[in-house]
Amino acid sequence: MEPSAQGWPPPQQYHPAYGMPGPPGAPGPLPPAAPDINGLAIASLVAGILCCVPPLGMILGAAALVRIRKKGERGKGLAVAGMIMSLVGTLLLTAGLATGVLREAYDGFREAADEAGRTRSTFDLRKGQCFNTPGGAAEAETADVEVVPCSEPHDGEITGSFKLTGLGDGWPGDEPIEAAAEERCATVNRQYAMDAWAVPENAWLFYYQPSRQSWRIGDRTVSCAFAAERDKLTGSLRSDAAVLDPHQLAYLKAVNPIDDVLADEPEEDVEEDLAANAEWAGDVEKALAASVSALEGHTWPAASRKGVTDLVEELEGAREHWAKAAGAADPEVFWEHYEPGYDALPYDLGSTVRGTLGLSDTPPDEPGDPESDPEDPGDGENGGAGAETGGAAV
Repeated sequence: MEPSAQGWPPPQQYHPAYGMPGPPGAPGPLPPAAPDINGLAIASLVAGILCCVPPLGMILGAAALVRIRKKGERGKGLAVAGMIMSLVGTLLLTAGLATGVLREAYDGFREAADEAGRTRSTFDLRKGQCFNTPGGAAEAETADVEVVPCSEPHDGEITGSFKLTGLGDGWPGDEPIEAAAEERCATVNRQYAMDAWAVPENAWLFYYQPSRQSWRIGDRTVSCAFAAERDKLTGSLRSDAAVLDPHQLAYLKAVNPIDDVLADEPEEDVEEDLAANAEWAGDVEKALAASVSALEGHTWPAASRKGVTDLVEELEGAREHWAKAAGAADPEVFWEHYEPGYDALPYDLGSTVRGTLGLSDTPPDEPGDPESDPEDPGDGENGGAGAETGGAAV
């Protein structure tokens, strides 16, 4: 029986947003949203997988289960899995510590890391580093060296480096590279080891130079060094502004130029070239004058003052001989002042002053001594070596 117009109205739906009757076809109530996944459960699983701190996964998992029960969140399976993996990791860690397996593995890793950290390409050596080479410092060609503390016995010590210029893009050959390396590295070594008296007899000038192959990839660097001509070096040879005190630095700056100019003596005897030898004697006289001026211009510690005063007096006496040698009209007059000029250089006074300043007070062979002349031990494709000259005059 059909309802009449006066009968009951047809059923109507309610609008879910407003709780009142809505038009036919309006949507019904939405289903409840799914609960969120508990963050601690996720963290427990991650900790269990990574095993960075094995017990951490169990702690996070237990906390996650409590919150899941209280808040109705999801992630129970994740928390349980994280706890299980963390438990396994903890048991393995405990067993490893008990048997010493982890200690052995750690020690092996540390030794390997230390060895890798000590191995350097010759391209990567830096000023002040001491090193050993597989075949010793005499090895002509090598690509890698082992960096070691300078307090340990070692084959060499890097004193600095420089870039080769003016040799073109193509391979110039060994000879021009070696010529530049020997000249520049001699200067670099003197600047690095200003206290030449402290350089041991077996420490020779050495360098690593580009090879034909490395030149092709743009290598233009020469690394200068002191290297052991025999046995090993022990202790750093560095004595420059980075390690010297102001008085030591002032003294070495004052006297080292004397040694530099003495080393520039002409190869020709005075009978062959009087002019060149006389000019050199004049340079020696100027170096002595500059040394006297520098020594007198510095304020020295009380313990050094008398020694410096006596040293200045002796240098002035030597200066007179070199001035007369510079003005010699013939070889006989030159020789008359040449040997007295050398003999007047005050080695003993220099030792005394050095001792009061804390510098090496044991002089090397005197300049001009035939037994102290350097011998070239040869050079190789990746490096050359030559003896360091004698020490400073005073």
